[in-house]
Amino acid sequence: MALGALTTGCGRHASSDDAARAQEARPLEMLVTSDSDTLDPRYAVDIVSMRVSRLLHAGLVRLDADTLEPRPYIAASWQWLTPLTLRVELRPGLRFHSGAELTSRDVVATLRAFASPAVASRHARVVEAIASADADGPLAVKVTLNRPHATLLTDLELPILRADEAFAPPSPDGALDGLGPYALDRDASSHGDLHLVPARGGALPTPAHSVVIRTVHDENARALRFHAGRADVAVNAFSPTLLPALDSAHGLTVTSRPGANLTYLVLRTDRGPFASVDARRALSLAIDREMIARTLLAGHAEAASTLLPKEHWAHTALPPFPPFDRGAAQAALARAGFGEGGPNGVLRATWLTSTDRLRMSIARTIAQELRAIGIELEIVPLELGTMIARLNAGDFDLASLQLPELTEPNVLRVFLHSESIPPNGANRGRVHDAEIDARLDEGATTTDRQIRISAYASLESRVRETLPIIPLWHEDQIAVTSARARAFVPSAEARWLGLATLP
Repeated sequence: MALGALTTGCGRHASSDDAARAQEARPLEMLVTSDSDTLDPRYAVDIVSMRVSRLLHAGLVRLDADTLEPRPYIAASWQWLTPLTLRVELRPGLRFHSGAELTSRDVVATLRAFASPAVASRHARVVEAIASADADGPLAVKVTLNRPHATLLTDLELPILRADEAFAPPSPDGALDGLGPYALDRDASSHGDLHLVPARGGALPTPAHSVVIRTVHDENARALRFHAGRADVAVNAFSPTLLPALDSAHGLTVTSRPGANLTYLVLRTDRGPFASVDARRALSLAIDREMIARTLLAGHAEAASTLLPKEHWAHTALPPFPPFDRGAAQAALARAGFGEGGPNGVLRATWLTSTDRLRMSIARTIAQELRAIGIELEIVPLELGTMIARLNAGDFDLASLQLPELTEPNVLRVFLHSESIPPNGANRGRVHDAEIDARLDEGATTTDRQIRISAYASLESRVRETLPIIPLWHEDQIAVTSARARAFVPSAEARWLGLATLP
C-alpha cells in the first residue's frame, strides 16, 4: 500500500510538472474587446487594427513610451539638411519576415504608396506634406517637403512595406511582409483569433513568446478567462470598478499608468443651445470632474486642466480649470439667457454617447448634476459608427468622445481648425476661430520645439476662454496581467510593443 501511495504521489507530481511546463510553453493570450477591421497598415484605423499592425510592422521611428517623442526604430539616425529636407539613415542588416533585406528602395516605395490616389490609403493625409522621397544610396533616404511641416518625424512612424508590395491591392488578412517583432501565422488565425509568432531580423530582438490575440466581447467572459488561467494580458478591457476583484485574484496583477488621451465633450458652437460661450461655460462649471474620476473611474483618471496630459512633451502647466461650482454655473447660464425668467427658457439638449455601460453611467451622472442648475439633457446611446455619422452631419447638440492616442499635438488641428469641418476633418462642432487657427498653423509649420510649445500653450488658453470643446479627464492606461506577463506595461498611448520584451 505504501508503494502504491508513493507511486500514485509521484504520478501526481509528474502530472503537475507537465501541466506547469505546458502552461509556460503556451502562447501568451491577449484579450481585446473588438475585432480588428484589417491587418493592412495602409487602411488600419480602428484601435485593435492599429495596435496589431504595429506588432507586425515597423516604421522609421517609434514613439517614446512615456514622452511620445519620436525615437529611431528602423532608422539609425536623421539629419535636417535644410528646413525642407530630411536625410534618414537606415539600420543595416534588418530583414523582413520573408528574409528580404531592408533597403532605401522599400522606404521610398512605401511613402509614395501611402500618398498615391491609386492606393487610397486612409493615412494619405499623414504624408501630404511630402513633395518627394528619394533613395540616397542603399541605406539612406532624402525626404523633401512641399512646405514647412513640424510633425514629419512623428509621421514617419508609418509602417514600412516591401517595395514590391507597397502598391499591392488591400490585404486585410495580414499577408503583407513586415519588419515588426511578430509575424502572423495565417494558418492558425481565424476571425477574432490572431496567432502571432516571434520574428527574426526585424526592428526588435526576437520575442521570447508567441502571442494569441483573442476577441472576447463580454466583460464577464474576459474576467473568467483570467480567473481560469487562460488569459495573460488585457489593456483597458475592464470597468474600473471591477479591477479590485481582478487585482486580488491569485496570480493576477493590475498595473496602471497615466494615459496620453483625452475624454472631452464636443458641442455645436455655430447654432443651438451651446452657440453661446456662457452656455458652454455653465456646462463646464457644472461637471464635477474630480468626483467622477474618483468614483466611476475608480481613481484611474485625472481631471483635465489642459487638452494635453501632463506627461506629454508639449504640455504647458496652466492653473486648474475653474472647479465644480453650481452657483457660477447658474450665473453663466443666466448670462446666456437660460433659466427661470430667462428669454430662452430651460436649456434642453441631446447628448450622444456610446452604448458602453460605463460611458452611459457617466453621462447619466453628469446629466443629473446638470439638472440641478436647470439644464435638461436627453441621453442618446449610439454605436460608434452611427454616432460619428450624426456628428459629421451636424445632427447633435453635444457628445462625449475620447482621443485615445493623443501622440502629436498637431492632431488637434483635425478637431479644431476651421479647415477641418466635415468632410475635410473632424471639426464636428463647426468651430470658426481665427486665433485657434493661427496657433494651430504656427504649431504645424515650425520645427523649433520651444516655439511649438508656446503655440500650443496659447491654443490651450484660447480653448479655455472660448470652450469650443470641454476637456473632462485623462484616463489611465490599465493592464491586467497574469504572473507570466507581469512585466508588461502599456505605453502612454496604450500600444503593445511591451509584449515583445517580456522575459
